Amino acid sequence: MSRVVIIEGHPDVRENRFGHALAAAYARGAVEGGHEVRRIEVSRIDFPLLRTKDDWENAAAPTSMRAAQADIAWAEHLGILFPLWLGSMPGLLKAFLEQVLRPGFAMKLESGGSWTKLLTGKSARIVVTMGMPAFIYRWYFRAHSLKSLKRSVLRFVGVTPISETLIGSIETCGDARRRKWLQRLYHLGRAAK
Repeated sequence: MSRVVIIEGHPDVRENRFGHALAAAYARGAVEGGHEVRRIEVSRIDFPLLRTKDDWENAAAPTSMRAAQADIAWAEHLGILFPLWLGSMPGLLKAFLEQVLRPGFAMKLESGGSWTKLLTGKSARIVVTMGMPAFIYRWYFRAHSLKSLKRSVLRFVGVTPISETLIGSIETCGDARRRKWLQRLYHLGRAAK
């Protein structure tokens, strides 16, 4: 049994978004697989943007971020779901990660200039939906933003292993294909991987 936190990165609060259905399927699978589950809906959190390096390094996280930090600290596995917007994660999710993954919580700068990873021992699954076929994103665009999230954010703070699920052509897929993806996310949630 694992402690799972699902981070829903879709900035639209409307429940009819397929990303919300995917997150719900993942959560349902995790619960039925015997895991403890908490959910963070980024679209429902009010927080300011970071504007300076000094704020990121030295200011306290906003009150609205403290519950998210507590959930992430509690978790053994993170499920991060978001739509691909302009080749990357939506700005709201990026702003959330900047606020929550601060020095002192996610990493620590040592006196010699190196960073200590403070979130080691956690795994993650990233689920990205997109309008283009997933193989085009991987092959032509080289999945650059996914690689950046994995290497420059999650691995930087100690999260590993990191698995990924890319769901392409989301706007044109039919109900049968959507049901298959919901079933797939359910099974991934059961395994908490």
